[in-house]
Amino acid sequence: MTRRAGELSDDDRILWNLVARTARPLKGKAAVEIPDVVEPKPVPASAPVNGVSAVTAKPKTQHVSHVLDDQTHEKLKKGRLPIEGRVDLHGMTQDEAYSLLLTFLHRAHAGGVRYVLVITGKGSSSGGDGILRRSVPHWLSTPAFRHLVSSHDHAARNHGGSGALYIRLRRTRA
Repeated sequence: MTRRAGELSDDDRILWNLVARTARPLKGKAAVEIPDVVEPKPVPASAPVNGVSAVTAKPKTQHVSHVLDDQTHEKLKKGRLPIEGRVDLHGMTQDEAYSLLLTFLHRAHAGGVRYVLVITGKGSSSGGDGILRRSVPHWLSTPAFRHLVSSHDHAARNHGGSGALYIRLRRTRA
């Protein structure tokens, strides 16, 4: 079985990620930080004392951006709410797309923009999901984006369908 040019196997992708983490930026260039998602460790239950088990507090769950509500999604779909910014991530590597998306959302948030469209593309034509299509929703729930993004959802068909995302940015504090 031959592999098309530019496609990596899972082993190659793992190896590349290990190598990419050891790379240093060129002089005068800022490093792109991609935070890892750390799963909270479960708290072991304590042994009962005198037949009564201790009540443990629930660990705080990590805040994840929510899905747009149906009413807002419908308004965006029909054009009743303006999409004030767009960014197209087609053909970019993950690092390039991450950096561009973070910069774009920072600028949009600082400018008081509320709704933006992020075009990820649908991915490879071989039937698999594209890497950006899978990664961008995950990125939006990481600490780097959490203070910018209020919610997100797949765009309507006329705005790119599953190859694009509507993003609601948080309100700027005066």
